[in-house]
Amino acid sequence: MKNKNMWIASLAMPLMIATLLLAASPRVKASDQRTAANAAVKIDNFVFGPQTIKVPVGTTVTWTNSDDIPHTVVSIDGAFKSKPLDTDDKFTFTPAKPGTYKYYCSIHPKMTAELVAE
Repeated sequence: MKNKNMWIASLAMPLMIATLLLAASPRVKASDQRTAANAAVKIDNFVFGPQTIKVPVGTTVTWTNSDDIPHTVVSIDGAFKSKPLDTDDKFTFTPAKPGTYKYYCSIHPKMTAELVAE
């Protein structure tokens, strides 16, 4: 019986350690996640989604217009500017330096968002 208890204890210890490590790890929210090579912004119902996207410098960001009317993607500082995007059209930009790039739709200026390159 002693050997059986030792065997059970030897199996339980790694499981307890793993549980404690996972419980102590920081929580990652969906808004905190980053993509190493590509990131996507959807234009839908007159909204850029997500409103703020954070990516590492050098990440290609792709905007896709899912609305049935044209939209543009224009940075306030002049770093990028798309042509009018029809339904399912795409526009890409790859930030080469860190910074916050605030942008809007020049056709519908109340549509705003930002790209944060870190």
